[in-house]
Amino acid sequence: FGDSLLHISEVDAIVENHVPLLEMIPPEPKPEDETIGKYIAEMVPDGATIQLGFGGIPNAITRYLMGHKDLGIHTEVFGPGMVVLIEKGVVTGRKKNLHPRKNVFTVALGTRKTYKFMNDNPSLESYPVSYTNEPSVIAQNDNMVSINSILEVDLLGQCNAEFLAGSQFSGTGGQLDFVRGAFNSKGGKSILAFYSTAKNGEVSRVVPRFETGTVVTTPRMDTHYVVTEHGVVNLKGRS
Repeated sequence: FGDSLLHISEVDAIVENHVPLLEMIPPEPKPEDETIGKYIAEMVPDGATIQLGFGGIPNAITRYLMGHKDLGIHTEVFGPGMVVLIEKGVVTGRKKNLHPRKNVFTVALGTRKTYKFMNDNPSLESYPVSYTNEPSVIAQNDNMVSINSILEVDLLGQCNAEFLAGSQFSGTGGQLDFVRGAFNSKGGKSILAFYSTAKNGEVSRVVPRFETGTVVTTPRMDTHYVVTEHGVVNLKGRS
């Protein structure tokens, strides 16, 4: 459902394949994930549309959203935690301005249960990334809340989510698209979450400035809320 189909006229060849879909099992949340998840859940109002990344922190957040009502989904990655929210009736999509009562995504990663839930499910709509991640599209849903992970932040408010120990750690992904889209949504907010330290507390992830060559994923002028296990700070408009 959505806009994820190819017409047969666009296909040159079809190769039959019975390889099982790749499973991505999210890690069990650590204590820090649980604390961060609680902070973030308190920032999500009833009726909000949410975007979640993949991993321990997003998995923890879904546990603390169970008491929420009428949430909606407009996300890049659809994963196991979202299945639980839909099944429990937390997600209804009833308050969405765009695609009401539909859960919009562009890629899905999860377990066998995730894929079984998705199969022929009319509540799910998949669209090209050029649509789901377009900030002007994201902003059309009121109270849009984007929730993503980063690796470190400097005292200017710049956030790095892809560069670690001098090497590329991950891709850019749609983080900045959703940061900007959520901020421009009426009542929206973007949240970037991470552990405050690494290596058992020996290395701070809040640094005076990034090392030369470090990639900036979210520029300082776009950073909104930053959350660690120690609390929440709003950096928007701060110097």
